[in-house]
Amino acid sequence: MDPAIAQITLLAVALLIGAGALATGIGFAILGGKFLESTARQPELGSQLQTKMFIVAGLLDAVPMIGVGIAMLLLFANPFA
Repeated sequence: MDPAIAQITLLAVALLIGAGALATGIGFAILGGKFLESTARQPELGSQLQTKMFIVAGLLDAVPMIGVGIAMLLLFANPFA
């Protein structure tokens, strides 16, 4: 493999995983804050809101896992090499 392709691939993998982790952290912070705000406003809806929050958290967690899958593809079966 060409060293330039290997270096750019490693940079791409680092950016994929790092950006996914950062975006997920920000998303969870916003999600948790909005959940606490809405539960404080209407405590009787807490259980319904919690269920919806967990569904959204699962969807939010799927995005970086796709990024990790693409990063593993680039690391171990690089189509550009």
